[in-house]
Amino acid sequence: MKKKNVINLIRYYAEKNDPAFREEAYEIARDFDASGDFQLSEYIMALMSSANAFVPQMHEDQMTFFRKVAPSHDSLPLPTPIEKDVIGIINAIQRNMGINKFLFQGAPGTGKTESVRQIARILERDLFCVDFDTIIDSKLGQTQKNIAALFDELNHFAHPEKILVLFDEIDAIALDRTNSHDLREMGRATSAILKGFDNLNEQITVIATTNLFKHFDKALSRRFDLIVDFNRYTQEDMQEIAESILNNFLSKYKIGYRNTRLFRKILDLQKKMPCPSEMKKILRNAVCFCDETITGDYLGRVYELLTDGTTGNLHRLHEQGFTVREIEILSGVSKSQVARFLNISQQTAGTSKPYKNGIPQRNQRNLYAKRLDEINLAEVYKKGEEEIVWR
Repeated sequence: MKKKNVINLIRYYAEKNDPAFREEAYEIARDFDASGDFQLSEYIMALMSSANAFVPQMHEDQMTFFRKVAPSHDSLPLPTPIEKDVIGIINAIQRNMGINKFLFQGAPGTGKTESVRQIARILERDLFCVDFDTIIDSKLGQTQKNIAALFDELNHFAHPEKILVLFDEIDAIALDRTNSHDLREMGRATSAILKGFDNLNEQITVIATTNLFKHFDKALSRRFDLIVDFNRYTQEDMQEIAESILNNFLSKYKIGYRNTRLFRKILDLQKKMPCPSEMKKILRNAVCFCDETITGDYLGRVYELLTDGTTGNLHRLHEQGFTVREIEILSGVSKSQVARFLNISQQTAGTSKPYKNGIPQRNQRNLYAKRLDEINLAEVYKKGEEEIVWR
């Protein structure tokens, strides 16, 4: 031990700089250990350990491998089985039962990361996400060293009981070692993660996510206390979630008109529903870009975004089972005009000028080039199959 160690120890104590004081105490213990005074070294370490200060504590501004993530305040509708698992995790963390490692697995866009943000909000904990860009290194063996440093930094967090750590898409560094093209390098990285989880402070709660669970290392899977499957969405779940998301957007942007029956009929056209995150984007765009002065304009936009079709094709809408009133809402064309147009379509069926997709072939391009309210449907009705007259 040198004089500067004693001076630093006194100075840090006077300044109430607890992390620096502890670090200096460990430096002194290491010096005694190196000089052969093992008993004194162990005594100092025991004193620090009894003070719950075995290692110097890491503060937010000292983090290298983590970035702080804001908790989510948006609603997150989930299927009942997944919701029960998430609530169970919250209960286990609150009870401090030593269950602190969880894995969320499932296809992209199923709500894994968003669920972690919700958990952090409910528990009122700061959420820190591992920054894999600072860990993965092209140099041989460096990734392994970075992972070891990551867990060292993680175990040094100040107030670990007040944080939640997210390993988002942990498969970036933890795929199955036996299926990797570079067995040695992947083996080193995964082994470092296994060791890090084994020595993890029980006060720290870790949640990892993966889209590639079938390629996940089996030994690492066993390190987690619970694995939650986010692929448990039925078609009915997807529809209920879509309705919930839409209602939230309508309330948020103060749009009063709602037509749940029509919205469900649009959803029924989908053989495979978009994942929840993709559905959220579609519905947000439909609501944000709609014309509030046109009743149900957002529904027409939802139809076009989900079906890649056009609401200007009245005949197709009719074939898809929409009523005249529903076609009016989707297309913006009045009921009387829709009825006349559909009547003409039926009258001209089988003539020498067949209608293609509900639109005369000769004028199909012009119809899409003009607004629907520019079509003189009165003339259409009068002249029938002869020709379409444009003003």
